[in-house]
Amino acid sequence: MPIIIFGMLATVYTRSSFGIEAPLVRVEVHLSLGMPSLSIVGLPETAVKESKDRVRSALINAQFFFPTRRITINLAPADLPKREGGRFDLPIALGILAASGQIPVDILQEFEFAGELALDGSLRGFSGVLPFALAARNSKRKLIIPYDNADEATLPENAAVFPARHLLAVCAHLKGEEQLERYQVAARAIAPQYDVDLVDVRGQEYVKRALEIAAAGKHSVLMSGLPGAGKTMLALRLPGILPLMTENEALEVAAINSICERKIDCNLWRLRPFRAPHHTASSVALVGGSSPPRPGEISLAHRGVLFLDELPEFNRGVLEALREPLESGVVTISRAAQQACFPANFQLIAAMNPCPCGYLGDARSNCNCTSEQVQRYQARISGPLLDRIDMHIVVQALSPQDLVKEQSGETSEAVRARVTQARLLQLARNNKLNAELTGREIEKVCRLGIAERKYLENAMIRLKCSARAYHRILKVARTIADLQASAVITVEHLAEALRYRKKQ
Repeated sequence: MPIIIFGMLATVYTRSSFGIEAPLVRVEVHLSLGMPSLSIVGLPETAVKESKDRVRSALINAQFFFPTRRITINLAPADLPKREGGRFDLPIALGILAASGQIPVDILQEFEFAGELALDGSLRGFSGVLPFALAARNSKRKLIIPYDNADEATLPENAAVFPARHLLAVCAHLKGEEQLERYQVAARAIAPQYDVDLVDVRGQEYVKRALEIAAAGKHSVLMSGLPGAGKTMLALRLPGILPLMTENEALEVAAINSICERKIDCNLWRLRPFRAPHHTASSVALVGGSSPPRPGEISLAHRGVLFLDELPEFNRGVLEALREPLESGVVTISRAAQQACFPANFQLIAAMNPCPCGYLGDARSNCNCTSEQVQRYQARISGPLLDRIDMHIVVQALSPQDLVKEQSGETSEAVRARVTQARLLQLARNNKLNAELTGREIEKVCRLGIAERKYLENAMIRLKCSARAYHRILKVARTIADLQASAVITVEHLAEALRYRKKQ
């Protein structure tokens, strides 16, 4: 039995989970005289309070002495709610051992700890380890976590991760008896391949060109066409022509997946996400919500593509909730007790049929939809939302002759090379992509000559475009010019941009 010095205080570092952040939590353990008890303070929720029973059993079954004294555990800061109860088991257990003199206190300051304890003392993984590892690396502390979390925790470069399978292994490391090995990963794939390729799509050169422009400037797209025309097939190939994410972008996406308890494939983590929620999805599923606040589909599509098929079939309120994130790139979830902000910088691709039955204007099928039904169907998408979509494209059904032709056209890799060059021009010029330009930046970057200004003015009158549509036409034209490495926007660039703006 160890000699316990009453009044001794031990502090162990860990982290809580708040959105995609991991705020530091100090687990302060104090032993004092009095009736044997264990109390946890500092806004612990039920799952955290239950950790005291797991910790007691784990310490006893691992042959440690559990102090029969008054134990007070403070999770500081006291005003931060402590959720994800399992992650606090390991730091609480180590705090009790350090306060009772069973492991050294000083060495604890070099590490951050997290992990759920089984009753026999073995360690189990927890969700949200990536934000934890990023924050620990930035604080220049080593990280001791369960072995199940090691792969994900080593995604950040230079993260010092020492995984363990049992509480005894952690204590042996802290006492200098048997060192844990720093986790080393094999080389991960830098340029993983997509399963689908643009060359698989027969014909549709007009739509392929539009998708290349959209990819180059991160423009939102609405595709309208008959069922089976290839709208979904084309949308699925958009991520393949986008540049691979940078490490920082990939870490942002992986952090969102981590807190959602989604498994991260460490060899595919640089691929841009593609999310396609069903049209029955609620606003909470799409935008985020619940308590505590959780990210929705638009955040899971961060840095990637959000595909909304059958757009008019979505609930009107759900679609209206997209308007602000489309402009700002973030979504804020407010609840009575707290507010969480999640990134939602996604590229919107939507698809719809021209009428309720889908076959309006198709000579091969009979469409019995009345003009009132067609108008009511198309009016399910509000004008303000349509105005925020940069490009409107009609996808024509292929003829039998086109369908039986041999595959031809460019591969996704060839198109991606041009898209990457155009994006590099935009980032060098304004440190952002064209779709993200503000009003003042548009005036600076998208200057027009006299002939171009007159041409656009006449087109605006003819098409009855709004001021927002005017800015979007300019941004698309700027992207077309960037794909041709042109310093100025010409009438030809404006003419092509206007072809992608006509309402369906």
